[in-house]
Amino acid sequence: MKFLKVFLPVVCSLIFGINANAQVKMRPLNELINATDPGWPFVQQLIDSAKNPVEVLSPDLAKIEEALYHTQVTTRAPLGAVVYATGGILVDGGWIRILGSGNPKLNRSVPDWNKGKTFKDFGDKANFLLVADDAVGGFFALNGGQFGKDIGNIYYLSPDRLVWEPLEFSYTRFLEFCFSGDLDEFYGKLRWTNWRKDLVKLNGNSVFNFRPFLWSKEGKDINKSKKKRIPVAQQFEFNMNSRKQLGLEKTNVH
Repeated sequence: MKFLKVFLPVVCSLIFGINANAQVKMRPLNELINATDPGWPFVQQLIDSAKNPVEVLSPDLAKIEEALYHTQVTTRAPLGAVVYATGGILVDGGWIRILGSGNPKLNRSVPDWNKGKTFKDFGDKANFLLVADDAVGGFFALNGGQFGKDIGNIYYLSPDRLVWEPLEFSYTRFLEFCFSGDLDEFYGKLRWTNWRKDLVKLNGNSVFNFRPFLWSKEGKDINKSKKKRIPVAQQFEFNMNSRKQLGLEKTNVH
C-alpha cells in the first residue's frame, strides 16, 4: 500500500497534468523507464495468482518506447508497466481487454486509442483516460477529474446504462479485479447463454453491438437481442452519441 500512496499522485500528475494548463510537460523516456524498481514483477505476481484466465499479449518492441513516452507514466507504476511490458492483456477469453502498447490481437495502444477521444494531441491534459474495454461495448476509464474528485480511480461505462459509474478503486485494484474478481457477478445479465462460444469469434479490436440497444426498455433481456460484431471505435462513438441524445453527458452514479 505504501507503493500506491507514494506513486498514485505522481502517476495522476503525469497523465492528467494536475497543476498544469492545457498541456503536460513531456518527460523524456529515460525518466519514465525505471530499471531499479520496475512495476512489472508486481503485475506478474497478480497474473500468476489469477483466478480468471489471463493472456498476456507480447508487445511490438519497435513501439513500446513510443507508447510509454506518449502515455507519460513511469514503468514503476502498474499502468506504465503494462504499457511497456505487454501488447495488452486479455482476460476471461478476451471478454475484458486491458490496453498496453498494442498487438495484432489488440491493435490499440493506450495513447493511440485515447488520442482524439480524451485528448487532442499527445501532451494535452486528459480529464480521463480509457484503459480497458469489454466484449459487450463497456469501457473502463481512469478518472482525471472528469467524473469527480476521486482522481486516479476507475469508472465504468456500462452498455446497458450509458452512465460512467465509479468502481471505487485504483488502476492497480482494477487489475486485481480483472484477474481474480467475480466477473460473472459483476456483469450479471450482460452475459447471455453460450456467451463463451460466441466470444471466440471476437478479437480485441471489435465488440458485440446489440439490437434492441441494451439501454432501451426493449433490450433488457440480452438473450432476446440480436448481436453483430463491429469495430470497438464505432461502438465508443455510438455510446458517446447516445449519451448526448439521452441527456446523460454530465450524469454519473455516485
